[in-house]
Formats: sequence, structure tokens, C-alpha cells
Amino acid sequence: MSITKEHKRLNTIFDNYRAWIDSIPDDQFDQTPPHGGWSYAEVYSHIMQATMASTIALERCTHESDKPKTGDATLLGKMVLLFGRFPPIKIREPQSVSSKMPAVKISKEEARNLIIKCRKRMDEMVPFTSDKLAIRRVKHPRLGMFTAAQWFKFIRIHLAHHLKQLDRIKKDFSTS
Repeated sequence: MSITKEHKRLNTIFDNYRAWIDSIPDDQFDQTPPHGGWSYAEVYSHIMQATMASTIALERCTHESDKPKTGDATLLGKMVLLFGRFPPIKIREPQSVSSKMPAVKISKEEARNLIIKCRKRMDEMVPFTSDKLAIRRVKHPRLGMFTAAQWFKFIRIHLAHHLKQLDRIKKDFSTS
């Protein structure tokens, strides 16, 4: 896995999130879609919180102060990393995650600022991810033990996954 390629792909995805904000009508941003589910604002809240939490796990993989952990990704985790996407089924986030980081309705300006913050944080993570010490593992709530490089790739996969959710919300509003 090339961290440089992952980083470029990640920046393209951040650009897509930024473009989406500008295309969403202001009155729809925090509105619940007609058929239920998260609003655009809640998706942005979730994805940016999850990205920041994942960078913390990524960084922990590089600290010598943490005891090296053994273990591997779960079968689902290995599949997600191998194919670079989540399976085509609806998966709810684990209760342990939603209770710590609930998706809340944020403003467009807050979403823009979070994109900038997450992009900057990911830029800062590139050298850590490439570091030879980045072999320690930190557990993902559902997908098992990840190294720093695996966390980096997971962040990109997770961000890409939620772009599809934004598209579903747009279709929901347009068909109602």
C-alpha cells in the first residue's frame, strides 16, 4: 500500500465533501430526509468525528510508549481493506461508537471547518504512517486490529463510503 497514493485519493475525497456542501440547498442541510435517516449535517458530523478519532488510533500505532499489541483485522476488516470498500449491505455503527460520538446537526460553516481540520490532521499523519515504528496495532470497534497504514486506508474507505450516503439523501429529497 502506497501512503502517497492513499493520501492523494484522500485529498480528492475531501475536495468532494467540500463541493457537496456548496451544492446542498441551505434549507436542506440540517433537514431530515423525507424517508428518514440522517440529514446531510448529521453525515458530516459523523464522518468528521470518526475521521478525527481514527487519526488518534493511527497515531497511537506509532507511539513507543504503548505496548505492542498483537492480533489482526477481523475477516470483515480484511475484506474491507482488500477490496477498498464496505460490503453492499447496510451496517449500523457500533453502539460503543454512537454513544461516544453521536451524529448531531451542525451548520454548513462547522462542516467546512471540520473538513479543513480533518484534512490538516491527515496531512500531519503521513510521516507517522510511513514511519518504521508504525507497526503497533490499535483495535477498531468492529474490524479488528489495524496498523497505522491500515488505519490510514480505512479512513479513506470510510470517507468514500459516506459520499454514497450523501447521494442517497439527495435522491430522497429529489423524489419527494
